[in-house]
Amino acid sequence: MAVIKDLDETQQPLLEHLVELRGRLFKAVLALLAAFAVCFYFADRIFGYLVRPLTRAFPEGEGQLIYTQLYGAFFVEIKVALFAAFLFAFPIVANQLWAFVAPGLYAKEKRAFLPFLFATPVLFTLGACLAYFVVMPLAFPWFLSFEGDRGGLQARALPEMGQYLDLVMRFILAFGISFLLPVLLMLLNRAGIVSRAQLVAARKYVIVAVFAVAALITPPDVISQIMLAAPLIVLFEGSLVLMHFGEKKRERLRAEEAASADRPAEDPAQ
Repeated sequence: MAVIKDLDETQQPLLEHLVELRGRLFKAVLALLAAFAVCFYFADRIFGYLVRPLTRAFPEGEGQLIYTQLYGAFFVEIKVALFAAFLFAFPIVANQLWAFVAPGLYAKEKRAFLPFLFATPVLFTLGACLAYFVVMPLAFPWFLSFEGDRGGLQARALPEMGQYLDLVMRFILAFGISFLLPVLLMLLNRAGIVSRAQLVAARKYVIVAVFAVAALITPPDVISQIMLAAPLIVLFEGSLVLMHFGEKKRERLRAEEAASADRPAEDPAQ
């Protein structure tokens, strides 16, 4: 009977958490659907904005996009709307996730986690902007430089809409997600999984890994690989600096707590 009673007492909080989780997921999905509806309405304009780096890479009036299937352009608009909806709805989805998790955290844990919550969209946006405003305008002219005579035949670039969109999304997601490296490293450091000393000792291996990852997730050209690897190394070194100050602060707090614990309590009678 005691076991049944314990189960009955714990069942209600579990059900409450599941109901709350369902509500949070519903709001997140609703935000995604609303963002998708709006983005689909403006899909032409959004795709036109994504095409600008390629337009500027071509000589004026010579560039063109093709689609080889009758429904190709329609599915491109669907993908554009989904991609844009995810980006625009991410703050709402993250807010719902935070609202579900936050009540289970201590105030100290909330203060430690909040900076990472705000840093994630900022760093992702910085990486995406670097890809769009710097890397793609440099990479696309280099891709088009291979046009010309090949054995008496004229080689021309005829980008397909779907493939071009996949390339742009690959650029944006690769740079955006890669720029979250400091968030990952700082969280691992806060959790005690890795220390600054370990990362400093492994610096040369990290640099090699950064270039290897950049070669895998970017298109096969040297420009985009270097343009991704260089900022990642800077972000890695910046993370080490932040870890230095963070570890010093935690050591100081531990020393103060130890000192206050060793201090004898005052006699109330005095």
